[in-house]
Amino acid sequence: MLVHRRLPIVLAALAVILCRSQSGAAQDTLPEKKAVLARLEARRNLEVAAIDRVKAAVVNIHSERTVQASAEPFTNSNRINGMGTGIVIDPRGYIVTNQHVVEDVNLLRIRLVDGSTYNAQVVSRNPELDLALLKIDAPQPLATMPMGTASDLMVGETVIAIGNAYGYEHTVSKGIVSAIKRDVSLNKELSYKSLIQTDASINPGNSGGPLINIHGELVGVNVAIRAGAQGIGFAIPVDNMIRAVAEMFRLRRRGFCHDGLIYQDFLERADDGIVRLVVVNRVETNSPGASAGIRPGDVLVKVGAVKIACSFDVERALLDRRGGDAVPVVLRRQNQEQHVELVLVSADRASAKQTPLELVWSKLGMHLAPIATEQVARINRQLHGGLEVTAVHSESAAAKAGIRKGDILVGLHQWETLTLDNVLYVLNHPDWSNFQPLSFYIVRGGQVRRGWLAQSN
Repeated sequence: MLVHRRLPIVLAALAVILCRSQSGAAQDTLPEKKAVLARLEARRNLEVAAIDRVKAAVVNIHSERTVQASAEPFTNSNRINGMGTGIVIDPRGYIVTNQHVVEDVNLLRIRLVDGSTYNAQVVSRNPELDLALLKIDAPQPLATMPMGTASDLMVGETVIAIGNAYGYEHTVSKGIVSAIKRDVSLNKELSYKSLIQTDASINPGNSGGPLINIHGELVGVNVAIRAGAQGIGFAIPVDNMIRAVAEMFRLRRRGFCHDGLIYQDFLERADDGIVRLVVVNRVETNSPGASAGIRPGDVLVKVGAVKIACSFDVERALLDRRGGDAVPVVLRRQNQEQHVELVLVSADRASAKQTPLELVWSKLGMHLAPIATEQVARINRQLHGGLEVTAVHSESAAAKAGIRKGDILVGLHQWETLTLDNVLYVLNHPDWSNFQPLSFYIVRGGQVRRGWLAQSN
């Protein structure tokens, strides 16, 4: 028979004493813990808070490229490892970095702050600004980088660089803005315009990483260092990066759907600094934007589920949409918030409504006219003809690429442009989005020149 016996009185009393002493010890350590936390919080300065805000949106890039051991055929090839840094700009895994980080690579691996790694693919490039857009397929939404502006940067202002310096992941360095709007030529083939100069330590592997202010806002994309110098690094202003990324997103998105909206980034001064806005410039006639009642001057506040702070927010909000999709849009007009529905149309349907001349003008921003074959053949016997550029829109892709009135367009991508139909073939090609940036060939001053352009708004 099982017997339940009471503890001896001495043991029971001892148990009570132990419980009381343990309870007292816990109470004694509570003030100590509070004191430790208070000391930690006192050390948490603006720089620490800024880094905490953005570090999850900074990724490390590992690349591999194959190089032939010699110029002789059938010789062995060598694999060369490279490194760089990227900035997450969309929760679905879109990352911006430098074009030179991903140029001619065979493999790209992205490592997140939590240590997870993913293969990446290059989805678009802007060689002129040395920027590229990558994509990874992560199982969960990623943290994104807060966007600031370089328009109000002050010489002497504190900035922080984060990157994969020499392979040391998430290395942080601090410095000041040494100069703004600095033009830099690194060699005959590589030059940059209007860069931010900083003395924050930037090393190989930092390329493509963020330069942030003390509020944890992106102000630049680290791009280059001056070899042999100390404390001289450069970054692409974030405002230039935003425009380039918006264009890269647009090229991917507008192969599938059309909205008819022309908009631009706008900076507005507020009590706590500068606020980013996206303002509608123009609405195409008979377009989805016009049908939704959107007007020039409207401020885009939200498109779908995406809050709009800069132009590429609009593009990423519409990136996976297709013709027929109804997208809720929140806009501000005369300080009043309004809700409208933007019903997109397919890119094919939008193009079908335009004449060939209108399509070339809307996509490239130039007017083209036939020219005598002999006029081109006299310059180069291998050329079979071309189209004369009779007008260029000042804000178009053609203008940004340096095309001028009087140039003769003789090729786009890998095809000759003898007639307008040749140009339309390229613009309507199923792989149009993969042609970006689009290479072109013109005749100017008796010489054939090559350049790259991207589709205009």
